[in-house]
Formats: sequence, C-alpha cells, structure tokens
Amino acid sequence: MFTGIIESFGTIKQIESNGGGKTVHIGCDLDLSQSKIGDSIAVNGACVTAVSLGKNDFKVDMAPETVVRTTFKQMAPGKRVNIERALRLSDRIDGHLVSGHVDGTGIITLVKRESNAVIISVDVNPDLAVGMIEKGSVAIDGISLTINQCSDTRFQVSVIPHTAKITTIGLKQVGDEVNIETDMLGKYVRKLLMGGALKNDTEKPGTQDISMALLAKNGFL
Repeated sequence: MFTGIIESFGTIKQIESNGGGKTVHIGCDLDLSQSKIGDSIAVNGACVTAVSLGKNDFKVDMAPETVVRTTFKQMAPGKRVNIERALRLSDRIDGHLVSGHVDGTGIITLVKRESNAVIISVDVNPDLAVGMIEKGSVAIDGISLTINQCSDTRFQVSVIPHTAKITTIGLKQVGDEVNIETDMLGKYVRKLLMGGALKNDTEKPGTQDISMALLAKNGFL
C-alpha cells in the first residue's frame, strides 16, 4: 500500500526482457540500506517487488500483466521514474490510499501554466473515466493528485510547483503516456451500486438498477 507522495526520482539503468515480462534495474536517490529483498516499491505507480538491492539501486521483476497494463511496455534506459516505498502503518497518509495496481494508461493532451500551477489534461478510456469524480483522487505515474474536472473520456488536474519539481509530472509533454490508478475505495462502492453482490467480474455491471432499496440493502442508508 502507498500514499502517492513520491519520495525520489529514479532512473532506469537497464531492462532485460524475460518473455513477456521484464527485469528492470533502477537507480535512485534514496538510501535503501534499510530495505530488504522482497519489499514492495512503487515505480511510476506500479507496485513491484525488489529482487536485488544496493544502497542506491534495485532490481525488480515485472510480470507480463504489469508490462501490458503500464507504460513499461515502451520504457527505455535513461528514463526518469517516480519512486515510493511501501506505506508503514505508523505514517501519516498525506496523499490517498494507492494500491500500486495500475488500472491502465492515459495520454496527456494539455500542459499549460496557470498562475503558479500547471494544468494537465489526460485522455483515458471510458472504463477508467467512470471511476473518477470532480475533487476526487487519482494517481498519475504514482503521484496522488486531485481531479479538477472530468468527463467520459478526459480529466484535468492542477499541479503545484513543489510537485512539478520533485516528480516526473514536471517533465511531461503533450502526447506522453502515463500510468493511471483510479480511487481504490470508489471501485468497491461502484461495484456494489452498479452490480449488487456480483459473483465474479465477468458479469456485466449495471444489471441491477440503483434504488433506495438497493442502497439500504448494502448499508448506505
């Protein structure tokens, strides 16, 4: 579990292909001497497991599912990435609850400065946009951000100078692809409301209309 508050820049040092998966060697500014093999680390918002550790670098194995769902399918050596170590239960949650399980990717369609902030718009598939609400939370490349506006295929965030300086969001340009994770709690609520007690994820959502009775049955009233 993560918070979306990025701890460090990282740099991709080497990528090895293992069939559909990848082994990625990453350098970072963090002191990892207290970390251990098997620890979870979020790299651009994707939760991966450290399989080798140095003081300022680590290696992770990425399964084919992770590669397909994220921007790591075209990641190359030299690219900067966002790094966050796993949340400790004693920590403050300054961002929002981020699982590190990337839902999909989006394409940046607008980057513009507005006063002291940078406004960024991202185009996403409707199946991602449906999990977003105005003033709700979203993770872009693992960065916890607040949604200013959203539609069926697009959302917009406002990035303060501090966030732009210490994360890769300040390096992004129009046309760049980014990892997206929608709000975790919203997913569970949506599944309850739109599908009732679904037996499995292969059943189509929306087969049960939302009603006062349904809300009461599931404890929302």
